[in-house]
Amino acid sequence: AVCQLPLLASASAGVTMQIEGRFMDEVIYEGARKRARKATSGEDTRRANATEIEAALMAGRAQLLGLFDGFQQALGPEGLRIAQTTSVNLPLWELGHTGWFEEFWLSRNPARAQGAVADPLAPRKPSLLPQADALYDSSNVAHATRWQLTLPDPDATRAYLAAVREATLDLLRSSGDSDDDLYFFRLVLFHEDMHREAWHFMAQGLGIDLGPAMTGRAPKATPSAMSSADLAIAGGVRRIGFDGAGFAFDNELGAHDIEVAAFRIDRAPVTWKAFLPFAESGGYANEALWTPAGREWLRGTRATQPLHLRRGTEGWERRQFGRWLPLDLAAPAVQLTAHEADAWCRWAGRRLPTEFEWEAAAKEGVFDWGDVWEWTSSPFTPYPGFAPHPYRDYSQPWFDGRRVLRGASFATAPRMKHSRYRNFFQPHRNDVFAGFRTCALP
Repeated sequence: AVCQLPLLASASAGVTMQIEGRFMDEVIYEGARKRARKATSGEDTRRANATEIEAALMAGRAQLLGLFDGFQQALGPEGLRIAQTTSVNLPLWELGHTGWFEEFWLSRNPARAQGAVADPLAPRKPSLLPQADALYDSSNVAHATRWQLTLPDPDATRAYLAAVREATLDLLRSSGDSDDDLYFFRLVLFHEDMHREAWHFMAQGLGIDLGPAMTGRAPKATPSAMSSADLAIAGGVRRIGFDGAGFAFDNELGAHDIEVAAFRIDRAPVTWKAFLPFAESGGYANEALWTPAGREWLRGTRATQPLHLRRGTEGWERRQFGRWLPLDLAAPAVQLTAHEADAWCRWAGRRLPTEFEWEAAAKEGVFDWGDVWEWTSSPFTPYPGFAPHPYRDYSQPWFDGRRVLRGASFATAPRMKHSRYRNFFQPHRNDVFAGFRTCALP
């Protein structure tokens, strides 16, 4: 159940008016997107100044609230109590968590100006929302427990986010302009971007459309010239990792040199046209094509074809946010596990790239990426000299055999896209908008 809480006293009347029925017009969403694109995008965001960060924060918040409106419209208030699974959170909990994260690392954080070396355990002043730590601290509130909590209702949660954002902007407008000064503002911006993409994953799994606030609904078709040719990458020493100015995630730091042998790699991710013959020829039943972990996944899921696909009367169809549509064979294959990617490679006589090969190829500048996350063959491990940033749970707990994905997806905020960004998921996950590209065997 949810509880009814009054709007927070610290939220101004203007903010309170805005959070009721706000952002329901598609023109408003498009305007927010344009402001976000104009303010910051791609690599520039990591060096964004306070003015650019403010524009990006506001545009991102408009989209976040719009997506939540989509959940409410599609599911109704009771529908916000979705079934418990390990790969999603309750939409209402996740909305509150984004506000809590922002408040915890900014207005409640006395060490915020110290940036990446700040003490994460520095004592905090109380939250604007009583019991917020007990509700929304993802490090200490177990995932399964979140379904049992008595959460503030949607209006009270929106008001909490509005009050937190008001405090954030006051701090930002008086902030210094060094990387340390802006570190936590950039972290909060990227954190909210990640949660909005996760809501696209969730909506696809639930079979609902969240309306005009969505970033996208499917990857674009791959130009034919990109889908049939390898890119030759010369061997040599490559600098891997982040060592420039601006913001970086802790797992990207520790830039180091890697000797990379010459290789050939797909110019674009594997398309459905290339992937489906594997399924149609019995690839899911041929255990010889699968790794031991892949065979275990097959036995557990009894999968015989990719998720969200079916054979229609006129060919393959894909369920896209609740609608069955003809499958675009020229589009990148998406929502595949790493096990499926590995098996297809064995069937096709190809291999997945390492994350270092992927990064080296992406830097060549003629490498098409950004519509689907791309599985690599690399386990998620720390770079040399790794030191966790204050948000300790971002990377350090997950050096456990998860697989690295590179790139971005159609649902990723453009400002999140960076050639050195390391995403990481367990190899059985197919709720993520992930596909793959391959390399030629030696």
